[in-house]
Amino acid sequence: MIGYDIYLNRYLIVLRVTSSLAWFPVFPSAELSLILGKAIAERLPTIQARPWIKSLAQWDACLKPFGGKISSISKTRSRSRRKKKKLKLPEASWPIESVLFFYPGKRNYGRGELILWELKLFGKSADHGLFLEVILPALEELGSIPDSRWQYPNCLWGKFDIQSVYMARGPRWEPVVKDGRLDLSYKAGPLQWSEGLTFEPAPHRASKKKSLKSLTWLTPFQFGTPPSDVRIPTLRWITEAFIERVALLMQGKYYNIGKFLDILNQEDQSALWNIIEADSHIPVFSNDIQPAPGYCPGRWTGAQTFTASIPDSLIPYLGLASIFHIGKYSHFGCGTFFIR
Repeated sequence: MIGYDIYLNRYLIVLRVTSSLAWFPVFPSAELSLILGKAIAERLPTIQARPWIKSLAQWDACLKPFGGKISSISKTRSRSRRKKKKLKLPEASWPIESVLFFYPGKRNYGRGELILWELKLFGKSADHGLFLEVILPALEELGSIPDSRWQYPNCLWGKFDIQSVYMARGPRWEPVVKDGRLDLSYKAGPLQWSEGLTFEPAPHRASKKKSLKSLTWLTPFQFGTPPSDVRIPTLRWITEAFIERVALLMQGKYYNIGKFLDILNQEDQSALWNIIEADSHIPVFSNDIQPAPGYCPGRWTGAQTFTASIPDSLIPYLGLASIFHIGKYSHFGCGTFFIR
């Protein structure tokens, strides 16, 4: 099945707050993307740092209307009562295909409390050496050394330790860093994320299988097609967004859907056309899809219920879509969901 052969290193990172109070950014992936990206660029040799510097330069235009302040990423209103400004984020601010996804949580944390998030590295960047030698040290520095460029009252930056890091092997998480100690003997591979991943119910629950009719967006979403003013995506649009995402991950940013479909074997092509055909006959029954808050990338968020159960043949594709993230702003964690 398409998607299972994509290179992906999927890390679950657990941060422990070291200050008495840390006020979490409203949409933390955006701030982390900029700050961690800068720290990574500063650790790289000049030639390797160039694409990072070029990509991160997009932030200059974004932050200029807000005085260049990092805190404006979490604050969408200007101080002027007469005019409100919305921060427009770059669609991706790293030069590698990556996702930063924070697990839903609260806004304020005290000393010793834990924050969980995932870093996903795709394609050629699914390199465990890159993570260990460049990204992890940059993150450690970001947590332990205050930097005046990123400071504002009760911010998280400079006030956390890396408690643990786990790496996905199918449905399991295996420790790479535990209690602050790195396991240098751990053998990582770019396809281990898919080992034993079936998206099937556990055997003891098979006889009590529940029909799945609802989809809840964990993060805002925005598709290039259908038109951006259409707020309720159908199963077909979601499936097509998944196909587009896989094409991008396999062919790069200059992907071509037609050429991508041509390189699939006959079995995969038939499976895709069959699920798209099945999707077309299952309209949305109800929804509470609403505009995403102004401080978030992506345009819509909420939940939706379909008129009939989601076909079993589509479940694995939706499972992969939730891991890969679909639509625009996937780098910031947009476009993921769960079904029930």
